[in-house]
Amino acid sequence: MISVNEWFVFDVGLDDKTCNKLKRHASKKWEVSAVDTQKGTTDEERKTGRKGDYKPDSKQRISDVAWTNDQWVYDLIWPYMMDANANAGWQYDITSADSAQITRYKKGGFYYFHGDGLACHLSKYNNPENAFFHEKVRKLSMTILLNDSFEGGQFEFASYSKEDCNITPLEMKKGQVVVFPSHMEHRVAPVTKGTRYSLVCWFLGPPFK
Repeated sequence: MISVNEWFVFDVGLDDKTCNKLKRHASKKWEVSAVDTQKGTTDEERKTGRKGDYKPDSKQRISDVAWTNDQWVYDLIWPYMMDANANAGWQYDITSADSAQITRYKKGGFYYFHGDGLACHLSKYNNPENAFFHEKVRKLSMTILLNDSFEGGQFEFASYSKEDCNITPLEMKKGQVVVFPSHMEHRVAPVTKGTRYSLVCWFLGPPFK
């Protein structure tokens, strides 16, 4: 296991058989990915539970996704989240998981820098109209690389100072698991050859005070 700054990388992750099983699991469920176009949502709108407006946006993201809520997937990934949460020192109060997403990036596919959500009461996921998400926010995010037969497509973090933006690429191997706080900005760089597959999931808990 490697803990670097604010993210946690497992040296040993999923084996080839499991990675291929997850790819097959998504084979008949693909849909075009969408992003929340309401990035300008004000804090007041977030407080009142305003829902996001999810639409495809080729300037922000080009990929296909397949959603799953199968228990065997959660049984597979939950221990990694628990281990990272403890050993990275976050010790976040995690109570549940969002739907898991298997993502496919063909040549030219990418996902521009973004965060997965605020972890406080201003989060759009803290929505009184949604019984599942109300009083639950994304606290930890996970990404697992399911193949390595592609070029480009690096997973990268962005960090900011007063004068600069620093980009840190991760050299991920097939099956490798990375866990990080959901507010951290990250991206998948454009794929230049082949097709990139990954599994992502977000872990929820009560808002930070």
